[in-house]
Amino acid sequence: MQFLCIGVNGSADVVMQHIDNELRQLKGKKISYSINEINSEGSASIICTVNDGRFYREKSLESYKILKTYISNALADYIIRQYEERLLMRIINSNFCYFNTAEKREILSRALNVIRNEDNTFINSLFQIRRRNVIIRRLLDYFDNSNSIMLDGFVNFRLKDYIKDLEEVVDKAVDDFLMDREYREFIRLLRYFVDIQEPKIDTVHVIVGYDNRYILLDGSKKEITNECIQEYVNEITEGEINYDDLLVSSLITFAPRKVVIHCNGQFRNKELMETIKNVFYGRVIICQGCDICLVRMVKSETKK
Repeated sequence: MQFLCIGVNGSADVVMQHIDNELRQLKGKKISYSINEINSEGSASIICTVNDGRFYREKSLESYKILKTYISNALADYIIRQYEERLLMRIINSNFCYFNTAEKREILSRALNVIRNEDNTFINSLFQIRRRNVIIRRLLDYFDNSNSIMLDGFVNFRLKDYIKDLEEVVDKAVDDFLMDREYREFIRLLRYFVDIQEPKIDTVHVIVGYDNRYILLDGSKKEITNECIQEYVNEITEGEINYDDLLVSSLITFAPRKVVIHCNGQFRNKELMETIKNVFYGRVIICQGCDICLVRMVKSETKK
């Protein structure tokens, strides 16, 4: 008789559900099996037995091999769903103990977003498949040498490469968290600088040119010129000019009470738009269409 024994600390209900769902597929393969649960002092053991081939050893071994594959798939899904969040938090607490509780929760949230592929990206989908395959491969290797497994011990001591993958996810989550924190601090300082200044121009209209440069108009819709900014432009070569940075610098210099964005659809740099909205919080108006937008669109079409 061939069997596998899976040891679980605490209740085995969730593990049983995963195993039962996976083994139902064996009925189509005409493999007879049984599942039994034994509870003892806060732990449980699940016994999965192949009932085929008492007198046909070759068939029994083949059925047992199939059983190991299906059990490994079920346990991989269980480990991913039940262990990953705890493992990520353990890595964060161990490697990044200097963050406070709220910061750790934010990092955990970012890491979970990656491993659960909540953004539905192709790269993260591949990463999900890879992690699952790593666990399945380790389980199959383990079952080649033993028919009894304790899940806690297996996860902690037999999944080093899997845990290394999780550590890389946490490292990336920490990097993203720090970058976002630095960005928020940068925005806060810029907003403070804008708030303490007296507006040099009450209203600034921002227009995206066909060449991705920006044109600034005042409240009378006359083009704005600024000697300081022009001197900066003259000092650097054409290829070195970052017109996005130049736009933000110009707006901060003018510190207008109102910023009107025209031709919003032509803003290729969406992060730039968000930066302007954040720095000039409550002052930005997105034009839904006017004579300025119409003229700019016509000029853009004629330049194509």
